[in-house]
Amino acid sequence: MNKYSYEELENKFYSYKDNNENEESRIIAEFYIKKAKKENKDKKYIAEGYVLNHYNKDLPVALKYIDSLEIISKNVQDERYPARIYLFKGMLYYNADNLKLALENYITALKYAKEKKNTRQIAIADLQIAYLNGYIGKPHEASKVLKYYYDNSGSLTNEDIQHIQINLAGSYLDIDEFGKAEKLIKNGLNYTLKNNEYVRYNRYLSLSGQYYLLTKQYPKSIEILEKAKAYFLKNNIDLDANYAMLYLGQSYAESKNKDKAVENYIKIDSIVQKTNNTFPELRDVYSYLIDYYKEKKDKEKQLFYIDRFLKINSILDTGFRYISRELPKKYDTPKLLSEKEEIIKELKNKKYLSYTTIGILCLLLIFIMILLVKAKRKENEYKKIAQDLIKSVSEKSHSTENKTENEVIANQEVFDSEKNKLPDEIVEHILKELKIFEEKEKYLKTGITVDSLAKKIKTNSSYLSKVVNIYKEKSFPNYLNDLRIDYALIRLLNDKKFRSYNFSVIASELGYNNEQAFAKAFKKRTGTTLTAFLKEIDGQL
Repeated sequence: MNKYSYEELENKFYSYKDNNENEESRIIAEFYIKKAKKENKDKKYIAEGYVLNHYNKDLPVALKYIDSLEIISKNVQDERYPARIYLFKGMLYYNADNLKLALENYITALKYAKEKKNTRQIAIADLQIAYLNGYIGKPHEASKVLKYYYDNSGSLTNEDIQHIQINLAGSYLDIDEFGKAEKLIKNGLNYTLKNNEYVRYNRYLSLSGQYYLLTKQYPKSIEILEKAKAYFLKNNIDLDANYAMLYLGQSYAESKNKDKAVENYIKIDSIVQKTNNTFPELRDVYSYLIDYYKEKKDKEKQLFYIDRFLKINSILDTGFRYISRELPKKYDTPKLLSEKEEIIKELKNKKYLSYTTIGILCLLLIFIMILLVKAKRKENEYKKIAQDLIKSVSEKSHSTENKTENEVIANQEVFDSEKNKLPDEIVEHILKELKIFEEKEKYLKTGITVDSLAKKIKTNSSYLSKVVNIYKEKSFPNYLNDLRIDYALIRLLNDKKFRSYNFSVIASELGYNNEQAFAKAFKKRTGTTLTAFLKEIDGQL
């Protein structure tokens, strides 16, 4: 290898590293730093040797290389330092699942990058923070940043752009932008196959499988994900293997093949136990395993996966809460203030700055303050409603009560005026069926409509709608939502495990197609938000 220049050695190193050829890249990294120290060249080569050697190492070893890099970089004339140090540390902590230290290092890197006006490092820090936004369930925010840098990539390398593209494709899948995602995935598959980038090719393959899963093309998703899974397991690329098996398990579950779904989920758990690397979707994995073994009446395995769920949920919850709290405070707010300062500075430099403009800014500030005050009042209002709601639900009986005699009489009076239109025997039949519908909690099934329920209870949808309007004193959609939300209130208050599920799982169990529909129905019924209600429960228990 003596015949190669430092630049050629770096190129070979990254070529091997990107294709997960760890042994080859390790040999080059070790040779590189020995060569740099022996030739006593410019300190920048020794610094670069530490960079090459920190990759694919355990966290303590990798951090030692970065610490050495930090020391030697003080004697290197390079505008990338010290921001580069903190970017490396942030990525190491992110890969080690320490999101708190990852965020803190990214914020520090961003500060130094802005001081040096290094546009590439600013972009890298922004992108890494965008990935954290995606982690805490804000894919829309993440996709905006990724799309911006994908379209404005002047300071970025081709490798950076390829990394953005694959993450942007994943973000589009998370926000159901399937057409945009499919286009990026096809582009990525063609590019990586052409350039023999096998690791990234299989990552695109895994995203392709997720795309077919989300578009309900399960045979295709299974076929593709089995290939990606085999590649990642063979090459010990654990996190990618876990995501491939997550989508594979979901595909098998949707195809009614529970045993194959469980097989993949058990393998995921074994890798998590080995690596301690978690990801938010693990909650769904353990919930499925718990329900599977409950159905099998295997108490030991059910208990085992309950314990695993509680442990993983605690780890995820800690990371989630910290990032959710600190990311807006340490990144979003300073960014807005910085933008505000830039605007004011620009306005001051313009000769035609007028009192009108200043007045507008003042009015805008007042308007923002009014919005903040209103938001705080609304938050307190939600809190008070949630407290009263918890008290009310606690005092209620867990069984569904029939209407009082007075209510029935009142409704009968309303009905009497319609008697020539609605026969008594039909009313009696429908009310009896509605009672069964409520007592057996059949309202928790998805896809219920007035037509589908009328068909099940063997009546006319018009009759059903009218009986609900008269006797339940509400429209059918409101009747259905009220039953579900009343059930949810009791369950959330009394079932700690149910509360620990993410909102999409809770929504699904209540018969809603998505968490947005559930949240909207919850607020309409209770007058407060689901978040405020859960926060008050946590505060009181």
